[in-house]
Amino acid sequence: MTVHSQGAATSAPQDAPQKSAGRPPQAPTAPAGPSHTAPRGSRKPLPSGWLPYLLILPAVLSLATLLLYPLIKNVILSFQDINKIEFIQRKYPFAGFANYTELLADSTFWTVVVRSFAFTAANVALIMVLGSLIGILLNRLGTKMRLVLSMALVMAWAMPIVASVQVFRWLFDEQFGVMNWVMRTAGFAGYEQHNWMETGLSTLVIVTILVVWGSIPFVALNMYAGLTTVGAELYEAARMDGANGWQTFWKIVFPNLKPFFLITTFLEVIWVFKAFTQVYAMNKGGPDRASEILPVFAYVEGQSQAHYGLAAAISVLTIVILVIVMSFYFRLILKQEEEQ
Repeated sequence: MTVHSQGAATSAPQDAPQKSAGRPPQAPTAPAGPSHTAPRGSRKPLPSGWLPYLLILPAVLSLATLLLYPLIKNVILSFQDINKIEFIQRKYPFAGFANYTELLADSTFWTVVVRSFAFTAANVALIMVLGSLIGILLNRLGTKMRLVLSMALVMAWAMPIVASVQVFRWLFDEQFGVMNWVMRTAGFAGYEQHNWMETGLSTLVIVTILVVWGSIPFVALNMYAGLTTVGAELYEAARMDGANGWQTFWKIVFPNLKPFFLITTFLEVIWVFKAFTQVYAMNKGGPDRASEILPVFAYVEGQSQAHYGLAAAISVLTIVILVIVMSFYFRLILKQEEEQ
């Protein structure tokens, strides 16, 4: 019992430290069992390692539905002998490797393969060279002119492919085309209703101009973005050493932007190799199928000629060829990463 100054008696708390007894204070003992008890009805959290897989699961399912399933069906179709009659009768006989052996023994197929590689190489070379030059120009222009040129590039890049094809068809029209008028005005003879798409080569040249025009903005804008990461002191050191513009590019710009050139070239090869819309909408692979590349060749065989199994085999071989070509770029990219 303790007595206050007013004389009232109160009882001491039971858990108060008993200093008068001379016993040292004891630390409170932890209760037995787990320190935290989950409330009733709460769910056990998932392991943290599963979270990234759960986040990408919807995208993986979408890709499997939209890409993987059609690819598997296309591979199966390539081993079947399906023409117009079989398609109408809903008969799907298996032909084994007959479609592949027929293609590999067909000289027309190899002509289209060579044409596709030449078309891709010419386009990618022009796109990378002209796009890099315009990117360097963007880096050297003032703010206002850079904005004007960037807006023009974005407008060209955003233009729908079919609309751009129609514009180019009008430019090279046989009767009312602008190019015939320009050539006649410049004094050249023989351009009165000149047919610019008379041969497959001339058609592919026009398509090349269209593809390069539409692809330059991507390379130019990415090139300009990459140049902004190169320090100004490197250019100053090159000028002090007496390097000209070409030497500065090869000694300063290219080594620092080598990953950009590898990745951009890789993407351009894929995009140009599968340039179906531009070639088909320009002249439907004509004249006389002389401007067909592999995607157009597969489409014409499947839709126009009703050789569905053969068209599927063409598409599968196209994918295989593209994967083989891209494997060299993958090796270069991996080697570049190892060097860094």
